[in-house]
Amino acid sequence: MELENHRVVITAAGRDFGRTLAIAFAARGAEVHLSARTAEAAGHVRQEIIGQGHDPDRVHAHACDLTDPASVRAFAAAVAARGGHIDVLVNNGARYQHGTDLLSASDEDVVETLASGATGTVLATKAFLPLLLASDKPDIVTMVSSCGEPGNQRSDAHDSFYAAKSAQAGFTETLSRRLRGQGVRVISLYPPDFDNHDPLSPAWQDAPRTARDPLTSQSLVDCVFFAIGQPRDCFIKSFSFEQV
Repeated sequence: MELENHRVVITAAGRDFGRTLAIAFAARGAEVHLSARTAEAAGHVRQEIIGQGHDPDRVHAHACDLTDPASVRAFAAAVAARGGHIDVLVNNGARYQHGTDLLSASDEDVVETLASGATGTVLATKAFLPLLLASDKPDIVTMVSSCGEPGNQRSDAHDSFYAAKSAQAGFTETLSRRLRGQGVRVISLYPPDFDNHDPLSPAWQDAPRTARDPLTSQSLVDCVFFAIGQPRDCFIKSFSFEQV
């Protein structure tokens, strides 16, 4: 799927899977607006993408702290200043908190985990919704987690991360129903822990995989492209995955 006519916003794209998504979208021709908590981190990924031969005018780096409403609004305003719409919002940002003991995390860690994953997703969606509604092909993609699935107990994540992801799942479920009438597709991914392979590596497309191998970021990227590439009457609400 080629995406030359898509304007894409990706939160928390300064490293890990957000960086993977930004590189993959740019490789398919999309105009990419990527954010990270610091301008330096976002700018580093932008330079990586430009270094692959992409037009600098179609790769934009922004600083955005998803726990700060003013920062989220400023990010949306900066994107709006470069065009009147966006076609895809990828809610990727969420702080991971490790630990199966509730008492192992500080109160500050709990607040930031919930604020980045739950509150940040709501704030980003709210801030960018007017730009999405101005598109003729609007999609909201949210990277939830298997931790957001009811009854999932297979992760070693902290209870606060489970809470953040459960909140994301409930939000996107409601949003999917409420925005469908306006043509906005709300797509949620519920992956277990996965290997984030570097998309700039030659092995990105060639590594053999079997049913015994853990999920890779390539598969998740393929799911995103598959969902947004469907005709506009096809609403794929979610992707769930078996765990090894």
